[in-house]
Amino acid sequence: SSPRCCAKPMRMMCRKDRAVRLGLWRARSVPSVISITDIFSRIDDYEHPRVAAMVNECAVKFVKLKGEFVWHHHDEEDELFYVVQGSLLMKLRDGDVTVNAGEMILIPHGVEHCPIAAEEVHLILFERAATINTGNVVNEKTRVTVDTL
Repeated sequence: SSPRCCAKPMRMMCRKDRAVRLGLWRARSVPSVISITDIFSRIDDYEHPRVAAMVNECAVKFVKLKGEFVWHHHDEEDELFYVVQGSLLMKLRDGDVTVNAGEMILIPHGVEHCPIAAEEVHLILFERAATINTGNVVNEKTRVTVDTL
């Protein structure tokens, strides 16, 4: 059984308790192979990250993106974007960067950014489990809780 989650507000919880509250905590199990192709074949929408695995306190999130996301930053969390398929334009206030399939970009905390995909892009995100996708912005694209695969 999973541990009991505390009743504190999210901002006051330890990382494990936040992961439990968000439904991301999993007990350790035997090693398993994850098919990246299979996971992306099960995703049929955009801008909706899903957790496929946890590495310590870091979530491995799969997401499809098409179009412009939203300008935002994260006060405390760094984000790593790994492009599996397609080409991602990462708009930054001091210059844009194109990230192609097989490449990744690290966005340090505090750096304002806006991911754009002219065509469908498959991304794997590596970030803290409790990271909110729109960072400091709350709008219709914000996902406070993340589904697991």
